[in-house]
Amino acid sequence: MVTTWWNPQLNALLGSLVVAAGAWLAWDSLSPWGVFLVAGGVAGFLVWQGRTIGLVWAWATLLLGLESLAWPIVTMVQIRSTTTEPTDEQMGTILSALVPGLLSAIFWVTLSYGLFKRASQPIAASSTDATDSHPPAPQLRRPPKKT
Repeated sequence: MVTTWWNPQLNALLGSLVVAAGAWLAWDSLSPWGVFLVAGGVAGFLVWQGRTIGLVWAWATLLLGLESLAWPIVTMVQIRSTTTEPTDEQMGTILSALVPGLLSAIFWVTLSYGLFKRASQPIAASSTDATDSHPPAPQLRRPPKKT
């Protein structure tokens, strides 16, 4: 596989589009210019921090996890700012934001943790660990034959 200098930058662009789509889905009131600003800011951040493709996607999934965590919090704050006592419909809205928001936040943050952990391993060590992980089979000693 050919690795060129633009692979991390291309993946940073794709990761920023994924994060911007997540922001647009989480906050449906986000304007197209807001989505464009989020995509541009995230792309700049991912190009700055992502020296490898693995690091680009580790940061992108971490940002998705933070978005997913912020979604129920923002929903609760918005509802709390409009009324002092939420109605049953507003409580349903909070619950429908809280459950999937927390579950997806846990998923994305856990995935980013694994990607960061994988990116921190040296490349040469990971390829030799796979071959050295299986020790040689022990030699079975046969009892001497009785004649």
